[in-house]
Amino acid sequence: MGDGCHLPSEFLAKAAYISVDPYQRVKLGDKYPCDMIGSQVAKVIESKNKDYPVGSWVMGHFGWRTYTITKPSDEKFCNQKPYLYRLPDFGNLPVSLGLGVCGRVGNSAYFGFTQICQPNAGETVVVSGAAGAVGQIAKILGCRVIGFAGTDEKCKWLTGELGFDSAGNYKNVNIADFLRENAPNGVDCYFDNVGGELSSIVISQMNQFGRVAVCGAISSYNETEPENRKATILQPSIVSKQLKIEGFQVNRFANRTTEGIKQNLQWIQEGKLKYREHIIDGFESTADAFIGLFRGANTGKALVRII
Repeated sequence: MGDGCHLPSEFLAKAAYISVDPYQRVKLGDKYPCDMIGSQVAKVIESKNKDYPVGSWVMGHFGWRTYTITKPSDEKFCNQKPYLYRLPDFGNLPVSLGLGVCGRVGNSAYFGFTQICQPNAGETVVVSGAAGAVGQIAKILGCRVIGFAGTDEKCKWLTGELGFDSAGNYKNVNIADFLRENAPNGVDCYFDNVGGELSSIVISQMNQFGRVAVCGAISSYNETEPENRKATILQPSIVSKQLKIEGFQVNRFANRTTEGIKQNLQWIQEGKLKYREHIIDGFESTADAFIGLFRGANTGKALVRII
């Protein structure tokens, strides 16, 4: 590559894994319409920064690209705090976990659940768009866990391998009936990834002083018809049950990134936290991998491996 970085604190990184996530979008008409936002795990191959030496692994918001020249002060997410860090030593575990359970995904689960839901042992927790990490953390903390996912296979994985107490395919179960059967004493904490009517139903069956952490709203991301975005109003349940509902972005906890990664890494090493990765090879596969998210093609974190 030659001398790719020229300024103090810069380094040159080569992508190894690119994350595909439902929030990613490109605005048509932008100056660089193919400059897709997103995170990646990359290896430093040239460096003028002692904190990012050659050979180290980093997670950065470099987008869909193979090579990146950057420095820490350049890397911001949503125009907020710098969000670039070196990965700790994962030992025999793959560095791709830096985009999943030992990265932003895992930290979203860890901080969103523990800091916003503030669970107590014995409480009932519901997770929508359940991919595993939140529910497993809830089980580690002594909670009863119900998950909703989009395929029967994913539901079997949640209950069979990850230890969820029950899981329902939201496409073919009656959500209200399922909750009445599997959460007869109501719901204490809800980790919301999907929004829409499913969330309205869950919230209507929450207990007094229930807590809701809103991480995403995937049910409406691709919906262009306003009528189809409507759901039952939440205010009667919020008021009558005195609920706490709070949205969050994981970069709020950027100054605690290492704490979350190390805790999730420890749970993995102890066999308490399991994971799956859905890996597709080749940079040219990024668009197909992204579209697959909305078709339910992945079980576990969706990644593109740059080969």
